[in-house]
Amino acid sequence: MKRVHVAAAVIRGTDGRILIARRADCQHQGGLWEFPGGKVEDGEAVERALARELHEELGIVVTAARPLIKVKHDYPDKQVLLDVWEVNGFTGEPHGAEGQPLAWVSARELPHYDFPEANQPIVAAARLPGQYLITPEGLEVPQMLRGIQKAIAGGIKLVQLRAPNMYDPKYRDVAVDAVGLCAGKAQLMLKGPLEWLGDFPAAGWHLTSEQLRKYASKGRPFPKERWLAASCHNAEELALAEQMGVDFVTLSPVQATQTHPHAVPLGWEQAQQLIEGFSKPVYLLGGVGAAELDKAWLHGAQGVAGIRAFWPEL
Repeated sequence: MKRVHVAAAVIRGTDGRILIARRADCQHQGGLWEFPGGKVEDGEAVERALARELHEELGIVVTAARPLIKVKHDYPDKQVLLDVWEVNGFTGEPHGAEGQPLAWVSARELPHYDFPEANQPIVAAARLPGQYLITPEGLEVPQMLRGIQKAIAGGIKLVQLRAPNMYDPKYRDVAVDAVGLCAGKAQLMLKGPLEWLGDFPAAGWHLTSEQLRKYASKGRPFPKERWLAASCHNAEELALAEQMGVDFVTLSPVQATQTHPHAVPLGWEQAQQLIEGFSKPVYLLGGVGAAELDKAWLHGAQGVAGIRAFWPEL
């Protein structure tokens, strides 16, 4: 069965809302919502296909777009490759040129709409930012909380509370304060034993690679409403993350780092190959920062994760 190559778009308006369209009842996966786009013809460049489809479907002309995520998905009757681009510049007023209903929705509202199964990683990618802050180790609690507050004020939307040398009760106390700092402003990801999950319902969970190996076969430890992430370093761990049903991962180290000087870097080329075999958002970590964001996008990543790169107090 030949895999159908589809170009799709996460189209953002000037207010940040995202345009979605409802599939006709007679179509494959009919009646569900989707990100606009269509089939890439043989020999056609993806960007050209995307521009053509969006002009035909919505009557708009794309002026600014970048790669967001590639998703391979196998339905019982069809195999698809969704080649998804973020479109944040266009001319014209979008309208359902083929009679399809449209809706502008906030990223937060996206999970409330019914999408085809293949679209779930796109929903995650559309909701996630390009930068993922990981807190440095060895900080005093006031310094850590001050840094998180300052980072959020500076625009950081995703924060991992990482404190590997902090004893458990102290970490839990800091987590309570961090939940308060992030409320309504940023998504907090905690680390720790899965027994703690029920105590922090507002937080997502970032699993270590050890936890991934231990729990992957059991599937997701909580419903899809909460973010689940994992630390990965190779193809085997990415496969376990897929098996567990995580929403996104970090992949590291891309380059040599001060924090993990003995880890062998993947390099950009190998990182790209690993991303191409994995249909979920990936943050590249290790020797990267905001300056590498465009490069990360071109290599298929959701964005970059960083400790020193995004910490405002160092």
